[in-house]
Amino acid sequence: MKEWQLETKRLYLRRVTLDDADLLLAVWNDPSFIEYVGDRGVRTTEQAEEAMKAGALKLYADYGYGPYAMVRRDDGVRMGICGLFKRDNLDYPDIGFGVLPEFCGKGYAGEAAFAVLAHARDDLRIEELTAIVSPGNAASIGLIEKLGLVFAGMITMPGDDEEICLYSRRLGQD
Repeated sequence: MKEWQLETKRLYLRRVTLDDADLLLAVWNDPSFIEYVGDRGVRTTEQAEEAMKAGALKLYADYGYGPYAMVRRDDGVRMGICGLFKRDNLDYPDIGFGVLPEFCGKGYAGEAAFAVLAHARDDLRIEELTAIVSPGNAASIGLIEKLGLVFAGMITMPGDDEEICLYSRRLGQD
């Protein structure tokens, strides 16, 4: 496996490894992530490693995709994650991202998300892409819509009480 899966003008995107447990721990405990995505209850690096084994690393093994660490090209700083996820209750993979607060509002999430969308369409040949988002998360909804996904309805994820927005886009080989 090559180290960099995807490259953009400012970013390298690579599969997360257990060495990124500290990055995932920081993303999962960011107050905005907790507010808009949910509290994973992961508070230690060891818990993050276990969550990664059951989540990201399992996705790679089962589907060949998962989250990528967003690494700034000019200095190697890890800024967050962006990638593809497969939820049991959704027919198609969903794109998701989580950027640490000091890197928000600078276009990094969009740059990463467009690269992941192209990878899903061109390399993985995924037919349809979805996204799930809290209805109050205006910034993420804006990015999801820039990616060409359209609102498909409200859904409730297993184990949750609150409805969230489901977005979808066919990925023709255009």
